[in-house]
Amino acid sequence: MIPLTLACTSSDRTRPLMDGRFRVPGCDITFLPGEPEDIFRRALRDRAFDVTELSFSSHILTTIRGDSPYVGVPVFLSRAFRHSAVYIRTDRDIRTAADLAGRTIGLPEYQQTAALWMRGILREHYGVDTKGIAWRTGGERVAITLPEDFDVKPAGRDLEAALAAGEIDALIAPRPPACLRDRSAPVDRLWPDYRAEEQAWFGASGFFPIMHCLAVRKDVAERHPWLPVELFRAFAAAKAASLAELRLVNVLRVSLPWIAAAAEAQIAVMGGNPWPYGFARNRDEIAAMIRFAVADGLAAQPIAPEALFHPSVLDLADAG
Repeated sequence: MIPLTLACTSSDRTRPLMDGRFRVPGCDITFLPGEPEDIFRRALRDRAFDVTELSFSSHILTTIRGDSPYVGVPVFLSRAFRHSAVYIRTDRDIRTAADLAGRTIGLPEYQQTAALWMRGILREHYGVDTKGIAWRTGGERVAITLPEDFDVKPAGRDLEAALAAGEIDALIAPRPPACLRDRSAPVDRLWPDYRAEEQAWFGASGFFPIMHCLAVRKDVAERHPWLPVELFRAFAAAKAASLAELRLVNVLRVSLPWIAAAAEAQIAVMGGNPWPYGFARNRDEIAAMIRFAVADGLAAQPIAPEALFHPSVLDLADAG
């Protein structure tokens, strides 16, 4: 039994491992649950964990640069549609995605995965010249160097305050700004019916945007080359159990009255395995993210998607 630390967010997909229902053979794991921002910062700055949940955009960027301390496992612990994350000033004549061209837009981080996805979607699906946008950031977890013709600068103040004060035209952020929640400024979502927009985009692309992956520190993977495969199998089993629970109706396992109906509706739109693990099933989506990173100036050149993962896991797939 090898002792390991494993940092990840607590979710229905990870709790079956945290509570011991599923185990990684040969491992005595100390789980370190936390919020993504803190986990990623400690993983990338301090190499603090043997196994960690990791920002996928950060993983792409550091792997292409050659300074990544981790190697990926195609277990995608966080996925999220992000049309809901675009907040606009309603007094700036912004009515469609095309109206974002030439604007000043805030981002928590330029290299953040949610921002990477929305720039790629704006560029490739809506035809917006994202290079012509002035991007204002709250700082970067991973050091980045961009070409000189990209207008990316620190905002110099809190981004939510900048949006409320009208100093930026829009904000792309995973959490709603306070001025939207309390209606203290003329701010709304670009797509108020974001679910319909996300489903339409999913129908066109087939992508459920990957946000985070599982990763093993390289020195740990070198000492225990069997570990990535066992991690994949354990996390896939835990996810399958959590998805099955959504459809149970004798006793609801989630505190939403119509969760089983919502699960059926999700399957109708996204198929029987809406949260796929495994490399082959996700290769096209990963290739798109690499393409986005190059177009954004974050990466000097593309790499093969296979280079992001430990070679032992490339042929694995979950059962869904």
